Amino acid sequence: MDKQFDSFGRLDNRNRHHVSSAVAVRDIQNASSDRYLPFGNGRSYGDSCHNNKGVLADMRGQNNIISFDRKTGLLTAEPGVFLHEIIDYCAPSGWFLPVTPGTRFVTLGGAVANDVHGKNHHVRGTFGSHVEALTLVRSDGVHRLTPDDLTGLFQATIGGMGLTGMIARVTLRMMKVSSLDVTEKLTPFQTLDEYFAQAEQADADNEYAVAWLDQLSGERGILMTANHADNGNFDTGSHTAKLKVPFNLPFNALNHLSLKAFNTAFYLAKKRKSGQVLTSNYQGFFYPLDAVENWNRLYGPRGLFQHQSAIPADRAIDTIRLMLYASQRAGQASFLTVLKRFGAIKSPGLLSFPQPGYTLTLDFPNRGEKTLALLAELDRLTVQAGGRVNPYKDARMSAETFAASFPNWERLEAHRDPKIMSDFWRRTAQKLPKNGIANNSNDLIQPSETPSV
Repeated sequence: MDKQFDSFGRLDNRNRHHVSSAVAVRDIQNASSDRYLPFGNGRSYGDSCHNNKGVLADMRGQNNIISFDRKTGLLTAEPGVFLHEIIDYCAPSGWFLPVTPGTRFVTLGGAVANDVHGKNHHVRGTFGSHVEALTLVRSDGVHRLTPDDLTGLFQATIGGMGLTGMIARVTLRMMKVSSLDVTEKLTPFQTLDEYFAQAEQADADNEYAVAWLDQLSGERGILMTANHADNGNFDTGSHTAKLKVPFNLPFNALNHLSLKAFNTAFYLAKKRKSGQVLTSNYQGFFYPLDAVENWNRLYGPRGLFQHQSAIPADRAIDTIRLMLYASQRAGQASFLTVLKRFGAIKSPGLLSFPQPGYTLTLDFPNRGEKTLALLAELDRLTVQAGGRVNPYKDARMSAETFAASFPNWERLEAHRDPKIMSDFWRRTAQKLPKNGIANNSNDLIQPSETPSV
């Protein structure tokens, strides 16, 4: 595998020469402030995995599975193990990831650091809800943490975007399943009112639920619900993409005309299967975009922005409708528009993104100031509704939007290792007042002030 050190949005294609393949405690202890940032596989869309003023610590070489209990489903592994490698290892014994994002090419450490969510948040919560233990390497030593950690360091590390230290080991409780295949049902809807009328019951009846929206055609879409099949199929299949975008395109292939044609074809194909109970391969259901390697190159040399918001349930339908209309008025076409319902399961993570309500995800090609203006409007609508913007999908939100989304950000700053920094944190938290005093790069906690285990 070629090792790349850009984020998935490809908004900043500068080569990052400062990369380390291994970082020990002594390296962190002897480093200057803001020196390091752990790097997984760069599937974050923005600059939470960038550290242009320091060193990226490439964690992918630490990729051993330490142990797996086939009776209890308890897995212990190093942070550089990919989710697809965990699936390959555990599935033959009837176990699957309790929570999985939309790609299996994410590292275990990255899944913890971003506290990723999936299509079953309403019944399983976030990825961090299933982490039983962590080993964390910091400038003040090695910490072995569990969910009952009284210092708050465990909670800060879950969803802490790598800022609390280098994750060295993770113990994860897997989920027992009857098959990797899923039985899937497709339900078309013409308006958001139709979707919201059935979303809660869809969650109550199914392990997985997600809606795809045709953002260019108003409010129509497809609600997709699924449960694991009973056919006992645990064949993990190949992880090699069937299609590939082999080089960086000099133009944006996902324009208004191409997207309208794709959306129409996709909607009609799914609608023809509505009402049927389909048995689907797990890869196609959980990871449809993994079938096209480097699909983000389709957005052209300027890259893409992804905007993901979480909106409280009582404000969701009106706010999401306004966000869709704002995108249409701005003439911005979203390639992937996804709507999901979040449940009430509280994540152990201090800065975890999900909250009870609904989440809307939109992808936009980078068209400069016009796109930035739209994203700022989407931020405004989100914050006005009492929602939050996803930090690990972000590349441009203001410090004020971040603070409104996560008012407890100072608690993460208190646990941040002073030797670790990201471009995202510099851009947001480091520009905010801290305890009423303007923050700057010198206003950092020292190792002696950091709680120890």
